[in-house]
Amino acid sequence: MLTKVYGSAVFGVEATTITVEVNTDIGVGYHLVGLPDNAIKESNYRIAAALQNNGYKIPGKKITLNMAPADLRKEGSAYDLTLAIGILVSTNQIAERQPLSEYIIMGELSLDGSLQPIRGALPIAIKARDEGFKGFILPEQNAKEAAIVDGLNVYGVNNIKEVIDFFNAEIPLEQTIVDMEAEFYEHLENPEFDFSDVKGQESIKRCMEIAAAGGHNIILIGPPGSGKTMLAKRLPSILPPLSLTEALETTKIHSVAGRTKEKGGIMTARPFRSPHHTISDVALVGGGQYPQPGEISLAHNGVLFLDELPEFKRSVLEVMRQPLEDRDVTISRARFTVTYPSSFMLVASMNPSPGGYFNDPDAPVTSSPAEMQRYLSKISGPLLDRIDIHIEVTPVPFDKLSEDRKGESSIIIRERVTKARKIQTKRFSEIESIHYNAQMGVKQIRKFCKLDEASLQLLKTAMERLNLSARAYDRILKVSRTIADLDNSENITGNHISEAIQYRSLDRDGWFG
Repeated sequence: MLTKVYGSAVFGVEATTITVEVNTDIGVGYHLVGLPDNAIKESNYRIAAALQNNGYKIPGKKITLNMAPADLRKEGSAYDLTLAIGILVSTNQIAERQPLSEYIIMGELSLDGSLQPIRGALPIAIKARDEGFKGFILPEQNAKEAAIVDGLNVYGVNNIKEVIDFFNAEIPLEQTIVDMEAEFYEHLENPEFDFSDVKGQESIKRCMEIAAAGGHNIILIGPPGSGKTMLAKRLPSILPPLSLTEALETTKIHSVAGRTKEKGGIMTARPFRSPHHTISDVALVGGGQYPQPGEISLAHNGVLFLDELPEFKRSVLEVMRQPLEDRDVTISRARFTVTYPSSFMLVASMNPSPGGYFNDPDAPVTSSPAEMQRYLSKISGPLLDRIDIHIEVTPVPFDKLSEDRKGESSIIIRERVTKARKIQTKRFSEIESIHYNAQMGVKQIRKFCKLDEASLQLLKTAMERLNLSARAYDRILKVSRTIADLDNSENITGNHISEAIQYRSLDRDGWFG
């Protein structure tokens, strides 16, 4: 008897429907074909034990299982449940009272028949809905993320027995339903890290607000203990809330990487990724023999924080240059190519010198000019060119640390940021690839960052006196445009320019030559 069951394979962040054909014939043998990897080849042992422990068995017949399309490599243990249900229906151990053709069935089996979570549940659910499937049966742990998709019945199950009873005796499965609005609201009102916790550092908070409002990459330079990491961790709390489209995009990537169960299934908060400086090129941008998304893709629509930037290997930082510009990363292999989105805000921090202190006469450790230059040269000019804001962070004095007064909360700052982003969305509504100021190219800068004569003269004087580099010019204009948006000002004024000039520390003499 020939039976067809449906599963799905994930490549990049997109899914492809897999048809599992099960044929039983006279004879003995178990033949699994269709380019399965070792995890799938071992599935017959898990399936045999799971069925036996639930009152069923793999009969002594010749069983041929084909995973079509047969020329597409399948990997992972998520097909255990698909194969098991196909074998039971094909060998008449259960009746097909519910049509198998209407369901995608996925799940890894334990030996007792319980189900383990799978990767890529969200892209699979989206593909199942698009191809007209009625329902998606999968492990309970993944049900919440798959249930985000409208127009598809999602059934989370804990044991293969529940699936058998559903097809054999029509015992209904409980449908998983998610209230997306409630999920988003809960996070927005209760951010994990709040700017009200930060004592002092008002100028740095202002700088973070500008970075968030314009989507600008930022680097914080300061001695140990000045609060760089504390400030960076709170940046996602003032970014505009995720839209439903952004939430789906972000959840898809985390789903493929198998990280959604940490977040309760749905990414309602903007991600914050902080890889250690020993990270490899592949771990940062993605790849591997069977490509997986890297840290820059896991930070999509959120923040990538690189603490102690000069400690990262130079090759690791250089591979990030192209994704910073293109906002996606393409990984090519001989047989296929996958593209992962990677539109993130880069926040970097560094000590001003190898010893951690710079131009501080009371510092416990000092560095020679040669050591300083060697330390700073680890960061390339082209990478710095992609960072709009450089700000020096100074330690908080004791009287600020000890005061009881709380600072401005993230929710209040986020309201101002969101208003500024709406102005930018309207401004760039006719340009598909640009959504906020940091993405402007030379053409848009010339159009939207026009200066009056007084402002132009101010910028010219500042560049000459502070010895600012040529690359600082466009960055200052972009940042001043964002400051003007925060002020709800149509034109860039001298005040906006003078504030933006403060945020180019590394372009001045004494840093990078």
